[in-house]
Amino acid sequence: MKKVGELLVEQGLITREHLLEALDLQKVFPDQPVGQLLCKLGFIKESDLGFVLDQKNKRRKLTDILLESSLIDPQKIYQARELAKQNNISLEKALLKLNYIDEESLSKAVASQYDMPYVQINAQDIDLSLSRYISAVYAQKQRIAPISKIGNTLTLAMAQPLKSHDIRELEDSIRLKIISAIATETSIAHSLKRLYNIDSVSTVTANDEVNLDIVPDSIIDLLSKTSAGDEPEVEEETKKVTEKDSVIVKLVNKIIYDAYMNKASDIHIEPYPGKKDVIVRTRVDGQCSIYQRIPYKYKFALPSRIKIMGDLDIAERRKPQDGKIEFKKFGPLDIELRVATMPTVGGLEDVVIRVLASGDPIGFGDLGLTERNLRVFKESLARPHGLILVVGPTGSGKTTTLHSGLAQINQTNRKIWTAEDPVEITQAGLRQVQVNPRIGFTFAVALRSFLRLDPDVIMVGEMRDEETASTAVEASLTGHLVFSTLHTNSAPETVTRLLEMGLDPYSFSDSLVCILAQRLARRLCKDCKTSFVPSEAEFEELVDEYDRSKFATTGIERAETTMFRAVGCDRCGHTGYRGRLGIHEVLECTDELKSLIKRRADTDNVREQAAKDGMTTLKQDGIIKVLHGLTDIYEVRRVCIK
Repeated sequence: MKKVGELLVEQGLITREHLLEALDLQKVFPDQPVGQLLCKLGFIKESDLGFVLDQKNKRRKLTDILLESSLIDPQKIYQARELAKQNNISLEKALLKLNYIDEESLSKAVASQYDMPYVQINAQDIDLSLSRYISAVYAQKQRIAPISKIGNTLTLAMAQPLKSHDIRELEDSIRLKIISAIATETSIAHSLKRLYNIDSVSTVTANDEVNLDIVPDSIIDLLSKTSAGDEPEVEEETKKVTEKDSVIVKLVNKIIYDAYMNKASDIHIEPYPGKKDVIVRTRVDGQCSIYQRIPYKYKFALPSRIKIMGDLDIAERRKPQDGKIEFKKFGPLDIELRVATMPTVGGLEDVVIRVLASGDPIGFGDLGLTERNLRVFKESLARPHGLILVVGPTGSGKTTTLHSGLAQINQTNRKIWTAEDPVEITQAGLRQVQVNPRIGFTFAVALRSFLRLDPDVIMVGEMRDEETASTAVEASLTGHLVFSTLHTNSAPETVTRLLEMGLDPYSFSDSLVCILAQRLARRLCKDCKTSFVPSEAEFEELVDEYDRSKFATTGIERAETTMFRAVGCDRCGHTGYRGRLGIHEVLECTDELKSLIKRRADTDNVREQAAKDGMTTLKQDGIIKVLHGLTDIYEVRRVCIK
């Protein structure tokens, strides 16, 4: 990679002597970039330097500058990026809104990034006559302010650098040389107020202000604002909740915001009788942990606030309710939440909030399927018709796997209908439908309707009853590829479950293509996991658990095996685990298996035949992933019952 000085010499913008002089000066000022020193020595114009840096992609990233100067840590940058993406704002604005950095430090970092001077402006010292050089409209639009003029040179303060050709056009129109400097947006706003008597607030929408100002308080700050008092009255606390500026409003938003940022799937709010704290727990990577203890005086107010957000009846505290929250109306994230309340002892209510993982499907290669399982699943997806099932308990990633499979075949020449409850993952090209059992719009009704809508591929969220299952089988036999899920423990058990449900064994055996059973185990944290060579006893125990007679087929040798154990660090919340990986069992419906289904064979016979056809059980797949260093055996034993 060529350095900036060499590029400038190559372009003929400076001589080698100029570069050597700047390098000598850099020994005196080591924190100054060479480009800036060349400008100060008068060897090159700032605009020319900026053009070369941008053209050659030589600019340092703002995040790198902030990290190097220890102004911020990677976790905060990640959170700011998430916020920026959700609200379509710049990273700089997100960092400021989250109070992760002050305006002055950020502006100094921007100045360093663009090799420009940073200036502090005192608006009262600005000469009002400067307003005649730049029009008010242009100054407000570009967020720039003229702050001084010496001879033929005008100094322009700006929040973000203007493009070099904009500077040149401006120089031509006002017939003055321009020196650019970076200043804070607030100081520029004050300067514009003095020069043109305009308020520069139009750059941020009122909506941004309302949404983003909710986030910054830390949970400790919010709880410190609570007033001392005795046991609260239900009615009193419920009235408080409706106040817009209440601490409760910010508190609920903060709980939801932190849960989303920590990748939690659920939030549990658990009030207790008497003067015991309200416990707030979050479920991250399938494990619940205490997020915060909230003072007991909020035990009525918290559930009431959440019920208001979810359009539930706050006066009804005797029976369960459920609803949903569009969080973008209340806070800075565009996410959907599912809410369920349950009356508990002492006239209290528990609330559980499900954070829906909306977004795009994960890549097919990132599902973590082993070579054989990936091949079978891919071949099944390529079939023109048939039934593909993904099974496992709630929260085992079935919908994610199905959507990744659908993404593989989602092409313009295929019409794909999906019926889901709820629609969590969205894909362009799919026609997605949300079922509503309360009004009689069930999976079975949706499925029958789909058959009149000329589909090629149908996905049904779940086979909850015999009607849905038999309609799905019929659809697969009439030339459609049908995907669905089921709550069963393993792939072989699924076959017997569906036969017991009342499916015709002949139709079912003809339609079934493959069954993929899955679990989610926590992945070892990449930043802190430590390797070790297993002892003879540890390795032999794993071989026995796998099935000694079949272990040779894995191709894993004792001598080459290195395993890893969980340690714990700041990045993983001192758990030793971060993220999750799939453990799979893929049953391929071969001719031998079809004949077993027709004879209504029991689960053991189905499992035996599937193993002969090359199926590895969930436990075996998990052990392979342990030996590859992705997770540990404790996680595999926790999620696999056999």
